[in-house]
Amino acid sequence: MTDSSTTPRRQILTSHETNQKIRRIAFEIYEQNFEETGIILAGIAGQGYEFAKRLTAELQAISPLNLQLIELRFDKHIHYQSPILFDKETVVDNQVVVITDDVLNTGRTLAFALEPFLKVRMKKVQVAVVVDRSHHLFPIHADYVGYSLSTTISEHVEVVLSNPEEEGVYLK
Repeated sequence: MTDSSTTPRRQILTSHETNQKIRRIAFEIYEQNFEETGIILAGIAGQGYEFAKRLTAELQAISPLNLQLIELRFDKHIHYQSPILFDKETVVDNQVVVITDDVLNTGRTLAFALEPFLKVRMKKVQVAVVVDRSHHLFPIHADYVGYSLSTTISEHVEVVLSNPEEEGVYLK
């Protein structure tokens, strides 16, 4: 097995291309929810939350929607469901929620992220990802996808949104 820290990474999407994908997703979200008064964007901590922040900015520029941004914090690396915490008090009853993450691989992380929304009556729950790798082991699909990428299970896709110098999508 190769050490992923020494494996060279190849850029799949540049910063400009990544931002174009995010802007297109924002338009798609607005098109699917234009009759709503507001949307909650729930970003999974890390790059998923960075993606949610970008989507919020794009949606504010193109729509009159009332947008709430929340961060979902939980440990993605343990094999059982850890508690999911919102970064602030948010009323989610009868709301449209778009859960965002950087990469959809097996669907495990997004399945866990659904947990707090299954306990209340939701108007609609949607999923947006920058990259969909299509290695789904859970019945999760993304409603909004920036880029679909067929990879081997041993390859790693990295989305960088928090560092302007290396922003983009990489394959290791």
